[in-house]
Amino acid sequence: MTRVGIVGAGNVAARHADVLSGFPDVTIAGIADTDPHRAEALASKHGSPAYGGHADLLSAGGLDAVYVCVPPFAHGNPEHDVLSCNLPLFVEKPLSLDLQTAEKIATEIERRSLPSAVGHHWRYLDIVEQARDLLSGRPVRLALGHWLDKVPPVGWWLKREMSGGQIVEQAVHVLDLARLLVGEVEMVHAVPAGDSVDGEVDRATSAVMRFAGGASGLLATSCLLTRKHRVGLEVCAEGIALELSETRLLVDGERAIEDDGRAKTRVDREFINAVQGRAADVRVPYGEALRTHRVALALARSATERRPVTLHD
Repeated sequence: MTRVGIVGAGNVAARHADVLSGFPDVTIAGIADTDPHRAEALASKHGSPAYGGHADLLSAGGLDAVYVCVPPFAHGNPEHDVLSCNLPLFVEKPLSLDLQTAEKIATEIERRSLPSAVGHHWRYLDIVEQARDLLSGRPVRLALGHWLDKVPPVGWWLKREMSGGQIVEQAVHVLDLARLLVGEVEMVHAVPAGDSVDGEVDRATSAVMRFAGGASGLLATSCLLTRKHRVGLEVCAEGIALELSETRLLVDGERAIEDDGRAKTRVDREFINAVQGRAADVRVPYGEALRTHRVALALARSATERRPVTLHD
């Protein structure tokens, strides 16, 4: 039985807990949150002990792996403390608010040769695999990404220093998909709307991206709406246009293919397989997620500094 600890007890942590509790070879050994009432509520649902912080969870011992599902501003110490215990690590995106924190974590994971994964579950959509097959031999020349949505109902999200902004906190899913289907990003230039409030996230941003393979990309984000309006990625290659969302692939604007809805289960199952030393299809280990995170942070920097930003490996 694989014993998993979870740091964080918010909505995303609860989703992972629900999935993990459905695996017959996994038990949730403890849940930690700085809000003891929230930790207790989620822990009691899964018959697990609750802890007031990740240090107490780790001190209790008996863990085989740890999920870190905390807000963007809280990344860093939990990951380093988990790694100091030599435990495999699953981290929910975004990785951090600054690049240095994520780079140090990636270096430590590599040094210890530990299994890792990041919650870019879109990589596990079965329609993404179908899109890759359809694009085989046809390089993408144009990518159009969208995240047009509402403000999430958490108090920290609108504060730039806590969430990192919409591109970092939400649209990073679209950026990760673009890297998979189009390739690495070389340059970004983001332009925010002119009505931003000091200290708050930009309510709308548009950006141009140049890919290493020569493709051009556009990204549009907004949190001005009252509901999720449009989230996904469109790509154009020779003789084909694909539009992907989290639930559907549209081919040439005519043929719709529905996703099987199991991506959020697959991302957890494959990480657990890796922890158990079994054959595992971990599609986004921490180091791979870091490459996407660099793009997101470059876009955020470009929007703040009002200039193009070039990415360097």
